[in-house]
Amino acid sequence: MKDIVQQYLATWNATGEERAALLRAHWSPGVTYTDPMAETTGHDGIAALVDGVRAQFPGHVFTQVGEADVHHRQTRFRWGLGPQGAEPPVIGFDVLVLDESGRIQDVRGFLDEVPA
Repeated sequence: MKDIVQQYLATWNATGEERAALLRAHWSPGVTYTDPMAETTGHDGIAALVDGVRAQFPGHVFTQVGEADVHHRQTRFRWGLGPQGAEPPVIGFDVLVLDESGRIQDVRGFLDEVPA
């Protein structure tokens, strides 16, 4: 299940057909997503959310920070958002809940460090 973190982050870093393929393969069609800044559902909602974040932070990438914590169908991990190869100025953590087929069904996001 720790591989799902890599697929999740790849989705945030991808564009166009690559992102659409990642959504189809690793995200439930009825996925729900909630964080302090957004609440959305479905593949189209996730794609629009990702587009918004990418527009707000051009050239930034999402990376994993530390190890993931996994039990049952849940994965908790920290992530960073920043320029490639640099310390990320934005750090948060997400909890992914997977459906019976191993796709992302629910995301609960939290922001730990956000620049002023």
